[in-house]
Amino acid sequence: MFGFTYIFARPSLLGLQLVFFFINLIASFSFTLFVPMILARTGNNELVLGSAQSIGAVGGVAGGLLLSLWGGPKRRVNGVLGGMILISLLGSLPMGIGRTLFWWATAGVMNGLVLPVLNGSNQAIWQSKVPPDIQGRVFAVRRLIAQISSPIAMLSAGPLADALFEPAMAEGGVLAGVFGGLVGTGPGAGMALMFVISGVFGALVGLGGYLFPAVRNVEEMMPDHDVMVDAVNTVDMVDTVNKVDKVDKVQQV
Repeated sequence: MFGFTYIFARPSLLGLQLVFFFINLIASFSFTLFVPMILARTGNNELVLGSAQSIGAVGGVAGGLLLSLWGGPKRRVNGVLGGMILISLLGSLPMGIGRTLFWWATAGVMNGLVLPVLNGSNQAIWQSKVPPDIQGRVFAVRRLIAQISSPIAMLSAGPLADALFEPAMAEGGVLAGVFGGLVGTGPGAGMALMFVISGVFGALVGLGGYLFPAVRNVEEMMPDHDVMVDAVNTVDMVDTVNKVDKVDKVQQV
């Protein structure tokens, strides 16, 4: 319970974690369908699927190297919220709109490139704001809040694709005339539309985070734990000096 109490008592950390809850919900909702969408759109071409996955993994490695060399943005919150916007617009959106290996691989690379910066920036914020001696309890709850949305999305994505989006985007479907020009029609088009929807809503989540000062200014509103320790040590030092001065004065008298 301590982890929940700690996070809920700090609006900036709670807001940051709620942003992650929603972005994980949205991302899992679409990327659960990555494999079936590509197979449906390519006539079960496993070579295209494997190529898209492999090339996307290269982006993840490149993103990790980029973060190691660069260290991420100075304002970590920009790495978090800006990363969410970039992943949504450059990852999920073209993943749904694209209909060839080039677009799927490019979207995968962009997703893999940005994700380490996003996660690394978020981790840096939490490690700097939460004292080390309680990080285990707080981080356990933090991950629970962020990741509990993933199974919810995974369990709902498949049924929604089969029962709603795929029939709606089939030839003559109720949504085919509206979105057919964007994602096409036929097998896989409904799942592609789900990627597009996820991209739009994911970008809105990132932009929404900037609208709340508690989230946008988390680094300024919450002092780093080492700063608080230094402040306490300074106060203790001043108290000690004052006590010594008093003792010296008594001895002199």
